[in-house]
Amino acid sequence: MVFDISVAMTWILFLALFPIAFFWLRRSWRIAIRRDFSEVALKRGEPPAHAARWAPYELTINAIAGLVLVFVIVGIVAGALPYETWSAIAGSTIWCKFFASFALGRHAHMNATKKAA
Repeated sequence: MVFDISVAMTWILFLALFPIAFFWLRRSWRIAIRRDFSEVALKRGEPPAHAARWAPYELTINAIAGLVLVFVIVGIVAGALPYETWSAIAGSTIWCKFFASFALGRHAHMNATKKAA
């Protein structure tokens, strides 16, 4: 194996899976167990007026995405997933989670009153 840019990017993606999965599972833990809704459906860093209403959706998004990344990490370490498979699963999961959280945040803030200019 020759160390080049593709090997470096592969290692960066693999090592980035650990903190990403940790933060998403921690956010799920905070919503489910601690009932902390301060990070639910954020838009510009602010939760919606009724964050508890959107908490189950945010919990589901974060839990599924975090568990998929843990599955990928275990599969990589066990040698069960080839590079093309695990990079596709990890990349798709990260992008889908970002899009789903973005859409949820916009939907939760849709009926909020707009500030006058």
